This record gives sequence, structure tokens and C-alpha cells, in this order.
Amino acid sequence: MPTVTLRYWASLRAAAGKSEELVDAETLADAMESARRLHTQPRFAAVLDMCSVIVDGNPAGNRDRAAISLEAGSVVELLPPFAGG
Repeated sequence: MPTVTLRYWASLRAAAGKSEELVDAETLADAMESARRLHTQPRFAAVLDMCSVIVDGNPAGNRDRAAISLEAGSVVELLPPFAGG
């Protein structure tokens, strides 16, 4: 199974207590589930559900996360909504 990097931004980083970590995942759905298993705090799950997701520089958008394959070395950016200008 490929090892990929999850990068947490803003409030998700605060909830996780770290900015990134490595997980084994074949799909984006696998990676998201790994994040949930590693961080069981309700705040983390709530923020994760609202995140925009970028995989290797490409927005995941509304695509089925189980259909997005990951490769060894892939980077998954998890960006919570934020306000500002």
C-alpha cells in the first residue's frame, strides 16, 4: 500500500496538533479514514468534513474520494474553510 503525506492547514492543524503525517492509503477515501482513526476528537472530524482537498496539486472537488487513486509519495492537502481577504 502506498505511503502518502497528509498536510493539515489552519484549524485542522490545530485540532491534529501537527502539520502533517504519513499514512498508508490506496485512495483518497482510505487517506481520509486514516486521518479519522488517528484523530478521534470531535473537533477534528467536524473540521475534516468541511475541508477542501487537493491531491498532488489537483483539487478533488466533489469527485468520489474512493475513485481518486493515490501513489507512493502523493501529498493530500486538507484545507478548512477560512475567512479573510
